[in-house]
Amino acid sequence: MPELVSYLREALLAGDVETTRDSNHGNAAAFAEGDEGYLFGLAPLKTWTLAQVLGVMAERVGIDPDPERSTGTDVIDPYKTVAALDRMRDRLRVAARRRERVLVASGHPAGIVEVHLAVVAALRAAGCEILTPAAGVPFARPGRYDGREFPLALRYVGGVAMAAERGIALWHTHSPDGTRAILDELEAQGAAMPDLVFADHGFAGAAAAAGLDVVSFADSNDPALFVGEAEGRVAVTVPIDDNVQPHLYQPISAYLLEGIVA
Repeated sequence: MPELVSYLREALLAGDVETTRDSNHGNAAAFAEGDEGYLFGLAPLKTWTLAQVLGVMAERVGIDPDPERSTGTDVIDPYKTVAALDRMRDRLRVAARRRERVLVASGHPAGIVEVHLAVVAALRAAGCEILTPAAGVPFARPGRYDGREFPLALRYVGGVAMAAERGIALWHTHSPDGTRAILDELEAQGAAMPDLVFADHGFAGAAAAAGLDVVSFADSNDPALFVGEAEGRVAVTVPIDDNVQPHLYQPISAYLLEGIVA
């Protein structure tokens, strides 16, 4: 663990991350106000005040819980990151042992998706079925979640569901509608739902809202999945900066897949 904690600090995946206090505080406030763009498709079961949201984020991420401080720097506690990675790793080992049906999806095509790609390869090698329904299906209306002027459609790259613009570019998205389209197609086919969803952003939120078993990543300015975990609807949410250079996540993949990859 000490080596991984040191690495998380050095790579700015945890510790003194680049995500600002202003972003953490502002997004927590938007979530508390019920702003759809910050709910990730997982509307909370009760009303949460800003102070309560920040309290959850302090407990599960390590940020400052003070609702009066909205500027300056903030942190992700690397020990909390490692503890959550341990729980995520345990769940992946169960999936591999049982050869489960797994859906993998990411709203971060230029960041933490590096981990998702590694997880797909490892679980496939272990005999899991990686689900890829609704490929090419349009799902996100322009401007609804991410301020775009064009719709998005599902595209699978290396078995990971992502958001594509007209088939020519992959996009960052918070939209939960991709997972909704996937689940609609599975239902229409009469197919079984995933045993496990490994995802982030709205892909994870919509899966949790549908009652599926979800393990996820989230940054310190994305409270929805941490609140979902506190409400018992998300199995694991790992606090981490989710959009640094993709190669920097390789040690995270190696740690998660220990015991799965020979």
